[in-house]
Amino acid sequence: MWPSLIDILTASSSLSLRLGAYVFLRWIPGNVLPPAIYTLAVVYLSSFAISYLTTSPYRVVAEELDVRASEEDEREPSQHVRIDQSDSKHPTVRGEAVKTRETALLEERGPQPLRTLLTGLPSPTSPRLSLLTAAINLLLTAVVLDVVYRGRYWHASSDLSFARAGYVDDTSAKILIREPNGAPVRLSYRNVDQPGDDDSWTLAGSVPALSKATDFTTSMTITGLRPETRYQYSTSTNHSGSFVTAPSPGHRPSRNSGTYTFLFSSCLKPRFPYNPLAHPLDITGLRNVARWVPELQPQFMLFLGDFIYIDTPKRFGTDIEDYRRDYRMNYNSPDWRPASRYLPWIHVYDDHDIENDWDRNTTGVYETAAQAWQDYHGSVNPPVVPGAKTYYSFSQGPASFFLLDTRRYRSCENAAPPESPEKTMLGPEQLSHFLAWLREAPSPGIRWKIVASSVPLTKNWRFNNKDTWGGYLFERQKVLEAMWDAASGGGGVGVVVVSGDRHEFAATSFPPPAGRSRWTNGSTAHEFSTSPLSQFYLPTRTYRQKDDQDVMLKYVPDGNSKFGAIDIRVPEEGDGESTLEFRLFVDGKERWNHVLGSPPPPPPRGES
Repeated sequence: MWPSLIDILTASSSLSLRLGAYVFLRWIPGNVLPPAIYTLAVVYLSSFAISYLTTSPYRVVAEELDVRASEEDEREPSQHVRIDQSDSKHPTVRGEAVKTRETALLEERGPQPLRTLLTGLPSPTSPRLSLLTAAINLLLTAVVLDVVYRGRYWHASSDLSFARAGYVDDTSAKILIREPNGAPVRLSYRNVDQPGDDDSWTLAGSVPALSKATDFTTSMTITGLRPETRYQYSTSTNHSGSFVTAPSPGHRPSRNSGTYTFLFSSCLKPRFPYNPLAHPLDITGLRNVARWVPELQPQFMLFLGDFIYIDTPKRFGTDIEDYRRDYRMNYNSPDWRPASRYLPWIHVYDDHDIENDWDRNTTGVYETAAQAWQDYHGSVNPPVVPGAKTYYSFSQGPASFFLLDTRRYRSCENAAPPESPEKTMLGPEQLSHFLAWLREAPSPGIRWKIVASSVPLTKNWRFNNKDTWGGYLFERQKVLEAMWDAASGGGGVGVVVVSGDRHEFAATSFPPPAGRSRWTNGSTAHEFSTSPLSQFYLPTRTYRQKDDQDVMLKYVPDGNSKFGAIDIRVPEEGDGESTLEFRLFVDGKERWNHVLGSPPPPPPRGES
């Protein structure tokens, strides 16, 4: 027996709802699926109710039709007429009564548990199974509602009080403090490497009650510190932590067996993949980082954007409180404290900190988003490049860093073809500063230049490639040539790009064109693109090498939590080859590593 149209509607809406909920909760928590799931739930419940009320507990096994005819009384009018056509020329009409009786053999249907539970259709005979399959769809809808709305309305974290370390160099440290209780805040610190008279607490400064204008946040700086020394800080609001000051620029690290280490990643979203038993602000990736900090001993975490997802799974508004609330929620996660107590964090922003695929410069919501980002991240970031606002440069130990802003200054993605000289990712001023930094002679002891880009430099990503440097190929070529110049200039400096955004990992090399005497074989630049720290990864494969300009070294798409560690080692004598080892961590386990060697350093002055 063919199913009725109402049964088809019930089953199709049920299966679509379940598939959509699975994709939303386990794969991609985008903003398209929740409205579709709510609509499917309404359709399903309506059609389920009709189907439940009209579904018979019996089915017809066999049918028999008994037809009988008898002569009628001629005195009574006959309603049944039979025409006898045995003689076609002279048909006769006789009145006859026809009686019919239909007999059906019925069989009670079974409860059909598999069909009921898999399709969402009501059971013919079991109300319990019917209620159970409907309850599954109701529960999935409720879970989606929980993901979308629970944090917004029950964990806005307006009373959040916390402190964290931001940028730490060889003699100073920036501390971000949030305190909404209206009391003055004092910050103290002490040296914990050298017990004795020097380990007493020193007041770094104090501020009056904090203002709502900055969402009750402030940045305080501890100065007069010693290089490569561990300090503890404490606030009058009962928050504490520690950090290790950086090695001075150009100096070989004396701690961690002479290794300079930092971590990097991007993209985090609380409670994903969904776990009904987890805290609503659970962030698995932060726990993975916290477990590795004691062993890796990193100087800092370089977070490459999408610290918040303002538009995922739902944009609740566009005012500054909407942005600040998302920052507070992440900082209020029970996993934040273990991941930051001994680890300073510095940041760049990306599109979801503003709006998906942002390419509209400072129009629209940009200023609002940038203010919230400044309150929580920019205020304790490294020093900006002179004349800049949102891109940064600094040097520590054997490395020099340039943190790009790939959102504020870019041309519209669809304004022109990728090869057009009219398109820019960085804007003319930032590009000029960046190229000058790449080409300038490094300070003595600097062996690596590290470029932080929120989006990948490689064009090998085929999904939404125009949002990456693959959509700005003319300017990318300028950048690559400056990188090859930096590595070929005799300064003994290697160039490495760290990026995020793609929710996958890929390592790519960018060799200079063969046969060009301008660049040497050792001029190749490299990129390690690593994300997400705690988010979805794409179920499809999106990275593919198509030419010899961008050479794939390794591609690891799977994993909800990925971060990279870079270890830079400098030989004790100082004039040998420096090595840079990249280590990939996926879901808390080390998965892959790759070692690069720096170009040879220049000979000492007076030698040729």
